[in-house]
This record gives sequence, C-alpha cells and structure tokens, in this order.
Amino acid sequence: MDLNGTSLEDADIAGIQAALFTGRVTARQLVDAYLDRIEAFDHAGPELNAVVTINQAAREQADELDDAYRQTGQPVGPLHGIPMVIKDCLETADMPTSFGSEIFADYRAEQDATVVATLRAAGAIILAKTTLPDWATSWFSYSSHTGVTKNPYDLGRDPGGSSSGTGAAIAAGYATVGLGTDCGGSVRLPASFCNLVGVRSTPGLISRTGCNPLVSAQDTIGPMARSVEDAARVFTVMAGFDRSDPLTYAYSVARAPSSYVDSLVPNALHGRRIGVLRSAFGADADPNAAPVNHVMASALDELRAGGATVVDVTIDDLSGWIGRTSLYTIKSKHDIDTWLSSKPNPPAHTVAEIIDSGRYHKKLDLLEALAAGPDDPLNDVGYYTAYTAREAFMKTVVNLMEANNLDTLVYPTCQVAPPTHEDTDSGLWNTLNFPTNTVIGSQTWMPSMTVPAGLTASGLPIGMEILARPYDEPTMFAVGYGFEQVIGHRTHPQSAPRST
Repeated sequence: MDLNGTSLEDADIAGIQAALFTGRVTARQLVDAYLDRIEAFDHAGPELNAVVTINQAAREQADELDDAYRQTGQPVGPLHGIPMVIKDCLETADMPTSFGSEIFADYRAEQDATVVATLRAAGAIILAKTTLPDWATSWFSYSSHTGVTKNPYDLGRDPGGSSSGTGAAIAAGYATVGLGTDCGGSVRLPASFCNLVGVRSTPGLISRTGCNPLVSAQDTIGPMARSVEDAARVFTVMAGFDRSDPLTYAYSVARAPSSYVDSLVPNALHGRRIGVLRSAFGADADPNAAPVNHVMASALDELRAGGATVVDVTIDDLSGWIGRTSLYTIKSKHDIDTWLSSKPNPPAHTVAEIIDSGRYHKKLDLLEALAAGPDDPLNDVGYYTAYTAREAFMKTVVNLMEANNLDTLVYPTCQVAPPTHEDTDSGLWNTLNFPTNTVIGSQTWMPSMTVPAGLTASGLPIGMEILARPYDEPTMFAVGYGFEQVIGHRTHPQSAPRST
C-alpha cells in the first residue's frame, strides 16, 4: 500500500488522505488492510482482545466513499475515508452497544450517538467497536462481556480503562484514530498506557447524546490518536452545539475556533511558561513511581529544549482536594438510572438490578460502590459539599496558574507505569486506590491532554498530562504539539508488528 513511504500503522490523517485523493489507495483498501490487522492480532497472534464488534457494512461504506470521490472529485468531509474505532458505549444504529456489560450484549440503539453521526457525516468509516469495563467503571479493562484486554506493549499488563479497547487498538494499528469517553480519565489513562495522545475537553464542547453517563456534568468524549495533529483534526469535527445536549452551551461560551489544527504552529513552545505540578508526582523512593519520574525528568528537559520556561509549583493537600470533589458514589447511580429509564425496553433498568443479577465483572469495585449511592443526590448533603468543593478546586488551580503566569500545568498522567494483570487481579491496585492524576482535570472540569513522554527502561509507555484553563483547548493543543515536535516519543508495539 503506497502511503508515501509511511507504513499503514504510522500514517496520519493528512498522509492517508493525500494517498486517497491522488488515487494511490482507496478507502476500501484501507478498510481491508485494517481488518486484516484485527484478524491477525486481535483474534490470533497476541489476541489483544480490543475489539467487541466488527462493522459488517464497513467495506460497503468505503466503496460508497470511493464512488462519491470518483464522481465529484471532492471529499465528503474533513475525515473522508478515515477508518476509526469507537468505544462500545457510544450508541450505533447498525451495531450492538454493550456498554461493556454482558446483560446488554445484544442491545440495539435506535440511532447513532451525536458524535458518531457527526463523524460519519464528515466521511469517517466506523470500522469496529472496542472493549471497556462494565459501564466504564474502572481504570482497568475488566468486562463481563469481553473479559480482559491486553496492553500491546506488554501482554501481561493492562491497557488502562475505561477506553481500554480503543487504546490497545490504535496502538496496534487497527485503525487511524479512535474515540473514547472520559469522566475521570478514561481517555487519558489508556492513551498514556498505550503510548498515544488522548484528549479530554472542557465538559460540553462535545455532545454526550447517545453515550451512557457516569457523572453527567463531568462526562466527555474525546479522540485517541497517534499524533496531536490527528487528535486535533478529529476534535475539530466533533466539537459543536447539539440541541439534544444542554451542556453544549459550553461550545458558545468557549468561542471555539473554526479549527483546533490552527493552534499547531512551529516553535509552539517558544516563550511558553509551563508549571510542573510537583505535588502530582510520586515519591522517588517508591519503586512504582521512580521509573515514571525518570521519564518525566527527561520530558521536562525536552520542554526546555523547545523554548519553554519550566516552573515548579505545588497544590497543598492535592489528594484531599481530589477526595473532596469526587462525585461518583454520590451521583453516578442516579445518572445511570435516569439514563436507563429513558431507553425503550432496556435489558436492565437500574444499577441495583445489574448488581442484583450478579452479571457484572466482580473486579469492578467502583460499580459495586455506586449501587450504595443515594437514589436522589439532591437529598444528600454530600452532593452539595462535593459540588462546592469542585468549584473551589478549579479556582485554586486557575489562580495558581495566574499567580505564576503559566500557560499550562504538566505532570505524569499516572504516578505508576501500566500495571500487570497479576497486580490488578490480586487487588494490589483497584479503582479506588489507583494513583492516576487524570482526576485533576476531571474534577476541576478543565481541559487536559496526555502525550507520549517516553518509555521506561523496560519499555513501558509513560504519558505526560497537559492541563489548560477552562475552554482553552487551543493552548492545550499548542503545547502538546510543541512537545511532540521536539523529539516525538511515539513507538510501535512489538506484539503487533507493522505490515510488510
């Protein structure tokens, strides 16, 4: 396949479309090549177990796009012919949507989620749907429907959750780009563990319609990609007002640019002031944190080499802020129950019904904890306490940035490297004690992005998170792109070799 000397697994959207529009490749050939990789590495070989459902109409849709381009000489939209995978909690009319739950294995939505419809209208081909833990309730890949997904960089380790399958699939080259969802870090953690770029927006820039909630006001949907530019291209298509999702008022508040790709400029780090949030680092004496800190030290040197001024800052009682602003056990049960009640004839109607059935993965400690939450959070004083604390947490972070004249904050996406399945199976790490820093952006409702920061000595990917002010996605993308241009830490996993 002629992609200007670039392998399919490394090709970006711009390169693929250049090949499409000059006739060197067709969308049908792309789909066939990616489906061959899924067969070789998901169903055989390392058996990554990242894919739930293949879109049986993908080849036909590719043919239609090829025919349209031959007839008009014009692309259908900005993602014309780009094969994507999406997390299996985004509703699709032409494929089941399981939400990671065996109870919902055969559930069919009446229409596509707004983001899915938007991507298809832009010319994207939804190639397959990817694994996740039941109802997106874990940092790990445990699913009652699909079991456990493997990390392509170390098959004995987890790819992170809850967008587990999308992370593993894009890392292994099953598609050009993918979608995940992110409430507490479910895009950014697997992106970090799978050596990808993962983006969480300010809540409301992208419609949530057609996606199950976890904490409704905190939920986001975001791209997972092998480059910042590809993430920005997909993000630009997805962002927008949706009259079916009242939270998308935020799109107008953001005064969103016509394209986030415009933020990706040469020397994007030059003159930037970047705060290193030292209170988000694990202790150097901790053997789990030390390899991460070593990679981050080199990443900070690269920020400086790119022209940024790097300033150490701290937030007092950071872990306390995170604990005080957590809404999962107060709000999630209500939000999921309310959402299920809006569905015609769902296989289960409440979180309690799911738990009582016993048909959920027993490693999902957070899902069990949600079931004990209040039926109506408005009757629980803890809800008001946490909601008020969230506002104070956001103000604390933004004021810290203002006081130090900072463009962004950076820190390790997670304080530890991707965990082994042995460690998660044993309970050493669980959803409630795992030291992910993604909750900082989530619980301040600030935009954040993880970018590959490098590999540990044993070859494990480490991500660096970039946190920007609310609605300041352009700066977030600019800093991520600038860092990526200094060296670029994207490497392909050995478990799914490039096509020859």
